[in-house]
Amino acid sequence: MSASLQSGVQMKRKLKNTKRCGERSEAAFLHKASQLGFGIAKPWGDSERYDFILDNERRLLRVQIKATDCLRAHAYETRATYTVGKGRAVYGPNDIDFLVAHVIPLDLWYVLPVRACMPAPMLRFYPHRKAKQMRLEKYREAWHLMKPESCGVAGKKQVPHR
Repeated sequence: MSASLQSGVQMKRKLKNTKRCGERSEAAFLHKASQLGFGIAKPWGDSERYDFILDNERRLLRVQIKATDCLRAHAYETRATYTVGKGRAVYGPNDIDFLVAHVIPLDLWYVLPVRACMPAPMLRFYPHRKAKQMRLEKYREAWHLMKPESCGVAGKKQVPHR
């Protein structure tokens, strides 16, 4: 192999493929959610704003998965946004019910109701910080929020079973 080709291969290995990282997190979510007893469906294609539909035996929930794997300014971060044309839009209740963020290096999950993402769509997670409780830490491993007793509140739009 020539030196230039070899250095190109080495550089390619060093660059992260964010789409593949996201796919691995989706597979990990599928495994975790099925272990917790949720029914799971994956929409066909990439056209929906959510990655999975979870059945909690009372209603169907639209779930978007976000993956993060590196520290920036002492936080793992991702955005609660999606692409619209050449711009970005913030997820809202018409798009998803929950955003689930996977902190890959620590294999931690943050289960956020969509409204928790709306006031500040830049999501920063500080799982290693002990001195001060950060805004999103209450959602760490908060899988119970997707259980029937937590998300079947009267007055909320519910997707019926079919």
